[in-house]
Amino acid sequence: MDTNQMAKIFKALSNPNRLELYLKIAQAHETSIQTGGECFVTDIIDCLNIGAPTISHHIKELANADLITTEKRGKFLICRVNEKLVTEVSKILSLRNTSK
Repeated sequence: MDTNQMAKIFKALSNPNRLELYLKIAQAHETSIQTGGECFVTDIIDCLNIGAPTISHHIKELANADLITTEKRGKFLICRVNEKLVTEVSKILSLRNTSK
């Protein structure tokens, strides 16, 4: 992963509302891991004090940073955490010296 991609990820998470939205998606992902880790946006929209258009914008930013994937199912929007990216970022941030 290059520094430009890392900066894009951190920029996406630097907005407090976007970070809160990502954390809600991640929490829903964890609780529904047996069913594919899906999170219906309608299930979390009421938890946040943000209007639907703003949530839509924040979801787009999270998806552009590759932190989540989205899928339209009828009139519903489903989000999933990009586990591969989260694992990769976690390894980079762990600061463990693997050369020991």
